Amino acid sequence: MVRLNENYLKLPGSYLFSTIGKKVAAYSAEHPDVKVIRLGIGDVTQPLVPAIISALHEAVEEMGHAETFHGYAPDLGYAFLRETIAEKDYQARGCEIGADEIFVSDGAKSDCGNIQEIFPADARIAVCDPVYPVYVDSNVMAGRTGEYDEKTQTWSNVIYMPCTAENGFVPQLPEETPDLIYLCVPNNPTGTALTRDQLAVWVNYANSVGAVILYDAAYEAYIAQEDVPHSIYEIPGARTCAIEFRSFSKNAGFTGVRLGFTVVPKDLKRGGASAHSLWARRHGTKFNGAPYIVQKAAMAVYSEEGKAQLKDQVAYYMRNAKVIYDGLKEAGYEVYGGVNAPYIWLKVPEGMTSWDFFDYLLSEAHVVGTPGSGFGPSGEGYFRLTAFGNYENTVEAIGRIRALKK
Repeated sequence: MVRLNENYLKLPGSYLFSTIGKKVAAYSAEHPDVKVIRLGIGDVTQPLVPAIISALHEAVEEMGHAETFHGYAPDLGYAFLRETIAEKDYQARGCEIGADEIFVSDGAKSDCGNIQEIFPADARIAVCDPVYPVYVDSNVMAGRTGEYDEKTQTWSNVIYMPCTAENGFVPQLPEETPDLIYLCVPNNPTGTALTRDQLAVWVNYANSVGAVILYDAAYEAYIAQEDVPHSIYEIPGARTCAIEFRSFSKNAGFTGVRLGFTVVPKDLKRGGASAHSLWARRHGTKFNGAPYIVQKAAMAVYSEEGKAQLKDQVAYYMRNAKVIYDGLKEAGYEVYGGVNAPYIWLKVPEGMTSWDFFDYLLSEAHVVGTPGSGFGPSGEGYFRLTAFGNYENTVEAIGRIRALKK
């Protein structure tokens, strides 16, 4: 009799955001007249900007004519988009990244989960703690993480790098040597970032021990400080040790359209094998290419009109971040983030767990956030709020939370 992959059974409970969704749905069913404001899941709320909508319409029209119809897309992405990404996102910043090192996909989440397939089953992973759950969960599914300890909420074969208030939420080099290092910069959930000098430490370390950095830069568009690099390839030596993930979800509102890309430099090799070649083989075998319509829409992101419109949209969300940060700070909360990322990370009141605070905000203020413990053991005692809501709801939600303090 065939067996199923029992590694899935090791996953504790359901996916974090599925659990939140079920809790909120149950509460709303019991209180149908209550307006619940959601500042939990990092989904955008503003519509696609006019430049992107125009590109989508144009692409749809093309699909209705035989001479401009497109079937299967090239599995690695259309050359027009890959060349534009390489030029605008990398070469313009002095990064030596070519179009043939860009792999277009349906989103950074998929790539972050799938990338582990090109590494051996016994590869040891290191993650920031707290961390985006997909990094750990996808390795659990692959059987790479060992056993789960309910008491400590840790996996036996995972190297945790605590990011706490004491170290400024900046991960420290691990005592044990990992094979794969997951870095999310700007960070989800803490909202903090690494300076150029801090990131250089990791690049030098990875090259010295032969590790590979899996660098999630989904929130790159929100970077505001000059000493925070927009790409790991701005750091000398990164081409030989880093893979970078990018998304159109947060910078262009593609959460409902789906598009992202991964950068795998040809210089990244281990044991005589090329990560670029392996990922190209995996990508071509398991992916039939992102839709032409969506890739054509992504081109509008790089147009002058599109860039101006998206700059305004990013500013809209960061205004929300300031409302959340300032409002909570004035109410006496200990808060972080909100400068280079659209997330606020706050300390929950004394005597509460992060899930206690979730239930408290939901029942008393009718506001939804994300419990820090869902991101890892060092997230306990903290709580994440997203700036991706609309402005009016954000102001109202913070007003409700401040009223509880009174």
